[in-house]
Amino acid sequence: MIFGKEKALKEEMIKIGKRLSSLRLVVGRAGNLSCRWDENNLLVTATASALGELTLEDILKVDLDNSEKKKVTSEFPLHSLVYRNFPQKVIIHCHPALTNAYFAVYNQLKPLTFETKLYLGNIPVVEQDTPAITEPELVIQALKTSNLVVVKNHGVVSIADKFRDALYLIEELEEAIKTAAVARIFKPDALDDLGKEVKENLAADKAYLMFSPEHIQAIVDLVNQDEFIANKGREMDLTLKLAIKLDGLDKAYKFNFEKGRIVKLDFDVDAPFVISAPAEVWEMVFLGKIDPFVATTQGKMKLQGNLGQLSRWYAPFNRLFQLFRQVAIK
Repeated sequence: MIFGKEKALKEEMIKIGKRLSSLRLVVGRAGNLSCRWDENNLLVTATASALGELTLEDILKVDLDNSEKKKVTSEFPLHSLVYRNFPQKVIIHCHPALTNAYFAVYNQLKPLTFETKLYLGNIPVVEQDTPAITEPELVIQALKTSNLVVVKNHGVVSIADKFRDALYLIEELEEAIKTAAVARIFKPDALDDLGKEVKENLAADKAYLMFSPEHIQAIVDLVNQDEFIANKGREMDLTLKLAIKLDGLDKAYKFNFEKGRIVKLDFDVDAPFVISAPAEVWEMVFLGKIDPFVATTQGKMKLQGNLGQLSRWYAPFNRLFQLFRQVAIK
């Protein structure tokens, strides 16, 4: 008999499997699930199990090495590697039809709604040449920029602390693709620029040490020269204090905005909005590999303050984050 914590977690996995099946995000015996049991163990679906018809016996408790050689899903190496590299507690791997179809012909998603930009951002796409994921290291690298990764010609991998949050990301991606498909009906060339390579024009030839005073000052100079931020700042009364901080260090910078212009740069976190993150996350932000709004909603960056209130100025701040990556770092 299975009791307590193990039974509760397995019942939750059974429930999410049925939900995935009802949404047609999985069919037949495709897809797999897992959740973290503790630092060294996890619960994972067995090989050849159907997510929509899971039983308690279809979910196996194993260590990260599967030392007992139980008949777990063929994607177990991916699940194990994710838990070794990330703190998240659950993984959903499934094969959504619209997502697979879209990314079979495009390499990136063009966000058409604010919700897509805020919660998904730029979805990383990993190339895949085999029916199972044989190079999980590529997925691990992609998961550093987003909690949702597309494995081309295969499916998606979504990680979170709760199954519902991992599922929401997959649902949001399917909905975004539906929106893109309908937009193309209305305007056939709406997505024609997706295959073009996007190149950023660096604001200067000089590269700065990340989070150095010179680096941040270069960003401030760009912001105060930017016509879009100036216009939106006046129109939307962008007057507030926003601080950014590097985890593990006392170093912080506070932007004092008045109607879109940064009138003063301070060096403390005494502000209603404080964004903080480890160095590797900030590096991806400054290189344009991850959107700070998306990183915040996915928990890769921490926000002190109300995201809903900050989103009031989404347009100028979205432009601000674009300017972040126009200053080269070294």
